[in-house]
Amino acid sequence: MKLLILLSRFPYPLEKGDKLRAFYQIKELSKNNDIYLIILNDKKLSDDTIKNVAVYCKQIHIININIWTKFWGVVYAFFKQIPFQCGYFFSRNGKKKIHRLITQINPDHIYAQMVRVAEYVKDIPVKKTLDYQDVLSKGMQRRAEIAPFYIKPFLYAEYRRLLQYERFAFSCFDNKTIITEIDRDFIPHEENHRINIITNGVDFECYQYNIDTKHDKKYDLIFSGNMAYPPNVDAAEYIAKQIFSVLKQSFPHLKLIICGANPTKKIRSLENDDITVTGWVNSVADYYAQSKIFLAPMRLGTGLQNKLIEAMAMKLPCITSPLAGYPIEGVVNGENVIICKTQIDYIEAVKLLLTNDNVYQEMAEKGYQLVKRYYNWKQINSKLESILQL
Repeated sequence: MKLLILLSRFPYPLEKGDKLRAFYQIKELSKNNDIYLIILNDKKLSDDTIKNVAVYCKQIHIININIWTKFWGVVYAFFKQIPFQCGYFFSRNGKKKIHRLITQINPDHIYAQMVRVAEYVKDIPVKKTLDYQDVLSKGMQRRAEIAPFYIKPFLYAEYRRLLQYERFAFSCFDNKTIITEIDRDFIPHEENHRINIITNGVDFECYQYNIDTKHDKKYDLIFSGNMAYPPNVDAAEYIAKQIFSVLKQSFPHLKLIICGANPTKKIRSLENDDITVTGWVNSVADYYAQSKIFLAPMRLGTGLQNKLIEAMAMKLPCITSPLAGYPIEGVVNGENVIICKTQIDYIEAVKLLLTNDNVYQEMAEKGYQLVKRYYNWKQINSKLESILQL
């Protein structure tokens, strides 16, 4: 099958969730299909970066977007009453080029990742699938609820636009996919039950438990992710200021590492003798191997937190919030993860795992078994492929 995939970002390196999802879907789908990849791009790409993806593709076409394209795209969004983030990624010339490419390639199916790119292909008379991925409107609403007063009006406006556009986009595509059942139920359409659940997976060759590292732990707590992403910034600050600072009173030698690309000034300011902020690292797995407990008190955002299932794959006991914990398939609070609602809950959960080795080992093993059962990329993408062939 000729499969045309449209993305809003180049899917490498894997420092963001949408990139990770796209990369492993392309990798698996390329085994039985010819992949024609069209990517919207606003960054300089090295040859090595492109080669990491090109090996799985028949063709790659890059639509470059500059600052003026973004500006006029946002203006377009304002007058068209579509989400500003759709406008941010929209280019009139890019749309013409994409339509020419579709005519040349003559794909059997178009797979578009996220509503951000729906404007480009919504009217194309080819079988197509929209990967909602997450319910962006709900994530925006959560950000708006806790934002400073001077940002709230903009965020609520974007929330309303996303809500309307997610509903509109539903009818423009033959098939729809999303990562979690919880997010599916938030999509504002009366037939949202028809959206297929295609979760994310774990690269078990990369995130591999090594018994040799069991006793070689430099850090007691670890949190990871793209550190420019607002939900991650919020979680990291909450850990450092509300959880770690209190735990230090009982565990004076406690060490925390915040691991991930693009740390903001807020994140950098958290660094001290006991808190390490890494910035970009070549392998997050190396830092998981050096850590005892994965802590992710997510209060914003939507979807599945890849960081959690990756940590579980390396037998790190995980402590998280209801927002991040319950979307994990097969999760049982207190058995394979600990789900907390309050500051005291998080503090007590960390204390339990630091002081009770039996609980620690049992949770590490059960979390690992859960991930092995539900989060295998090969099985997940086999289901996706069957949907794209409809």
